[in-house]
Amino acid sequence: MNNEKFIELLGEKGITLSSEQISQFETYYETLVEWNEKMNLTAITDKDEVFLKHFYDSLTAAFYYDFSKPLAVCDVGAGAGFPSIPIKIAFPNLKLTIVDSLNKRISFLHHLANQLKLKDVTFIHDRAETFGVKPDHREQYDVVTARAVARLSVLSELCLPLVKRGGDFVAMKAANAPDELHAAEKAINVLGGRTVITHTFSLPIEESERTIIVINKEKPTPKKYPRKPGTPNKAPIE
Repeated sequence: MNNEKFIELLGEKGITLSSEQISQFETYYETLVEWNEKMNLTAITDKDEVFLKHFYDSLTAAFYYDFSKPLAVCDVGAGAGFPSIPIKIAFPNLKLTIVDSLNKRISFLHHLANQLKLKDVTFIHDRAETFGVKPDHREQYDVVTARAVARLSVLSELCLPLVKRGGDFVAMKAANAPDELHAAEKAINVLGGRTVITHTFSLPIEESERTIIVINKEKPTPKKYPRKPGTPNKAPIE
């Protein structure tokens, strides 16, 4: 996906990028490739592939969820900044917090934010399990996002504790999303959530399947969740 196609397809979905925003995506790509030579951020480095599989793919969440409002967003396990940095570039009004367990990735994100001149961004080195019990962050976010971090039954325990009552957890999944959602139904309910809607579609050009799952936070998450680091993955709520 070259720049022109990227801009065109986003425009068809109602996302119009300014020349400054287009320049930010260019800088993002250049910085990602530069840093990827010294640390493992992504296996995808071809420009057209990055624009499709990272930038465009991240922004598909905004096709089905309204990020135009001034929301407090937390991205769990964002890695090299996906999906939240592309969303932040397109919607600068967002107040963004990213939590990631690897400090080297947090260093990259700090540098990236400076290169892109992003405002209202915070990067925190922590595990989601310990982050989710901290009073400054627990149930403090309008929206929590996660892309391909873990299966949904695990991901719900990492993300729903951070969502404020009335807010939403937006999970971005590839294939097998219906099976994951079925297996996660109990966890979502126990953690105070309710699945509102799922959107399944194909990524352009390569036609791979994607699913956006929106889970609303209806009631507070019980205090015992999230459990200690490693437990959600070893023993998901089922």
